[in-house]
Amino acid sequence: MLIVIEGLDGAGKRTLTEGLRAGFEAGDKSVTTLAFPRYGESVHADLAAEALHGGHGDLADSVYAMATLFALDRAGAREEILRRTDRYDVVILDRYVASNAAYSAARLHQGADGDVVAWVHDLEFGRFALPRPDWQVLLDVPVELAEQRAVSRAAQESDRARDAYERDGGLQRRTGAVYRALAAADWAGRWVVAAPDVVPAELAGNLLA
Repeated sequence: MLIVIEGLDGAGKRTLTEGLRAGFEAGDKSVTTLAFPRYGESVHADLAAEALHGGHGDLADSVYAMATLFALDRAGAREEILRRTDRYDVVILDRYVASNAAYSAARLHQGADGDVVAWVHDLEFGRFALPRPDWQVLLDVPVELAEQRAVSRAAQESDRARDAYERDGGLQRRTGAVYRALAAADWAGRWVVAAPDVVPAELAGNLLA
């Protein structure tokens, strides 16, 4: 089973990922996790990160260029994802294709039915043949809470300074709206929306039901 955790920067995706892992393992399921972007492992992810922190000239100004870098990062992990889905009962991904769709649409002030969302779908699931998730979980938290957490994380982790996307409150609000629309439409597969106080063990049970 391939499960994706989606949400704003600072939503608590990493915490939910680990909580779900514990919940599944308590039910005797073998579990593995992978986070995107793969900073420090993928040249495409690292180029994107450098651009979002002011590097590479005007690269970050191009929505499609940045989306392509993030997509290439995932394309480079395609075989690894497939290997893990063969070996484990549950594979949990912290961010996946919907992140690219939501943030790109928000940057262009488009909705979930906009051109860039369709382009991301065709590029990643079509041309790059990435596996479709069985479930996509939207961790839906207020923008203010997500921003608070992102600021706190940046202060505590020296390698997690907030990037241009994370510092843009308007972008985060628009991204949240696109995410909710993607979830409502079951974009690229089934979605479930989780509140900030979701109990991971209960969510794990629901995903297996």
